[in-house]
Amino acid sequence: MSETKRDESGATGFRTGTVAIVGRPNVGKSTLLNALVGQHVAITSRKAQTTRHRIHGVFTDNRSQFIFVDTPGFQMRHQNALNRGMNRTVRQVMGEVDAIVMVVEAWQHDVRDDPILEMLPAEIPVILALNKVDRIKDREKFAQALVEWNAKRDFAALVPVSAEKGTQLKSLLWEIRKHLPVAPPVFDAEDFTDRSERFLAAELVRERIFRLLGDELPYSTAVVIEAFETEPSPTNPGGFRRITATIFVDRDSHKAIVIGEKGASLKRIGTEARHAMEALFGGKVHLELWVRVKGGWADNEAMLRQLGYE
Repeated sequence: MSETKRDESGATGFRTGTVAIVGRPNVGKSTLLNALVGQHVAITSRKAQTTRHRIHGVFTDNRSQFIFVDTPGFQMRHQNALNRGMNRTVRQVMGEVDAIVMVVEAWQHDVRDDPILEMLPAEIPVILALNKVDRIKDREKFAQALVEWNAKRDFAALVPVSAEKGTQLKSLLWEIRKHLPVAPPVFDAEDFTDRSERFLAAELVRERIFRLLGDELPYSTAVVIEAFETEPSPTNPGGFRRITATIFVDRDSHKAIVIGEKGASLKRIGTEARHAMEALFGGKVHLELWVRVKGGWADNEAMLRQLGYE
C-alpha cells in the first residue's frame, strides 16, 4: 500500500485559500502583502488610507497557493462616501476568507486596534502579525504588548515580523497554511495578482503622488487610466505600453500643487511612476499625465462609481 505524502506540518495535499490582511491605517498592510507576494501589487506611502481598493496578491509554492486580500485601513473618523465604501469592503472581505492576518505595530498594544479586532468573525482563525519588529527598542515593552494581545483574543498564532526587512515571513506563511483548505490552485504558478496592468498603472501613479506630495496634498486625489495600449517591441520582449492617465483633484489649488512650478512636480510624478511600471511590467512605457478638477468626488457615490471605486 502506498503511503500518503505528508508535509512538515503534518497536513496532506496541496492547499489553496484566501487570506485577508486587515489593520488600521499605516501599520504596514500593503508593505506586508508586497513582501509576501514578492511583487509590487499594492501601493505604499506614509500617508494613511493609501489603499482604497481590495487588492489580491497571489503567492504559490510547491505545497500551497495563498490568495491574499489587502484591505483598506478601517477608517473610524472621516465618514465621507469614499471611506464608507472602503469600510464596507473591509467588512465584506472578512466574512469571505479562510484566515485573517491582523497587522499591528509590534512594540505596543494600541487601543486604536481594538475596534478592528472586535469586528473580526469569531469563527475565522486570526493570526496576529506584529509588524516592524526591527524597530523595537524596549524588549520589556514588547513582552508586555504580547501579554495584552494574548488577553484580547484566542489568536491562532502571534508572529513578530518585519515586512520592510522580510523578517519571519516564512514563519507567517507556515502559520497561515495550517488554516487553508486542501484544494487545487486557482491561479497559475507565475501569477502574482488578479488585477489588470491598467489597474496597477493607476495605482502606481497614485503612489507617486502620495509619496512626493503627501505632506502638501489632501487625501482627495484619484487616478483614471484613459488609454492603455500594448505593442510588440523588437528590442524588448516585454513589449511597449502607451498609457494616458488623468489625475483628478478636488480644487484648483490642489491642481496647482500636483503640477508644481513650471510643471516640475507632475514631471517627477510621471518619471517615477513610469520607472515603477517598467520594473513591474517588464517592458518600456510611454506615460502621459493630465490633471483635472472634479470637486466633491470623494463624497459623491455616482462620481466614485465613475472613477472605478467599489
